[in-house]
Amino acid sequence: MFIFTAKLSKKKALLLVVLIAIVISAIILFAGQRDQNPDRSGVPVRSEADILAYLEHLGWQVAPEALEIGEVLIPREFTEAFEIYNNMQIETGFDLRNYSGKGALRYTYRVLNYPGQTEGVIVDVLVIDNHIVGGDIQSIHLDGFMHGLIPRQGT
Repeated sequence: MFIFTAKLSKKKALLLVVLIAIVISAIILFAGQRDQNPDRSGVPVRSEADILAYLEHLGWQVAPEALEIGEVLIPREFTEAFEIYNNMQIETGFDLRNYSGKGALRYTYRVLNYPGQTEGVIVDVLVIDNHIVGGDIQSIHLDGFMHGLIPRQGT
């Protein structure tokens, strides 16, 4: 049988306690970040030009100047109306549940080539952490429509 003894000064004990606290804090911090930053299913973008290129890839021609760039909050708890909106997002490969409680930038552009519509159609694109995470194309008329970011028919 071996007995190991060590003389531990107050300075070394304090250093050991601080080191353990730092390790525990780092574990908690990284575990929390992993939960808050889900796998990105969004489309990566670095600039507004990338958003325009994505819309062009889908076949949509838009005015190059945004009508509006604003901040919106994805709600933590979805209302019935937001559930319907999110179901539209899911149909196009996005899911805003992954971003509940987060702020998004909403870029709004005028659509120039919507079939049968010469004016009054806009596209909203939602961007979080340099990823397109959703959006919609809609008519601003009273008898209008709204659908997700789908490819333009005939492209």
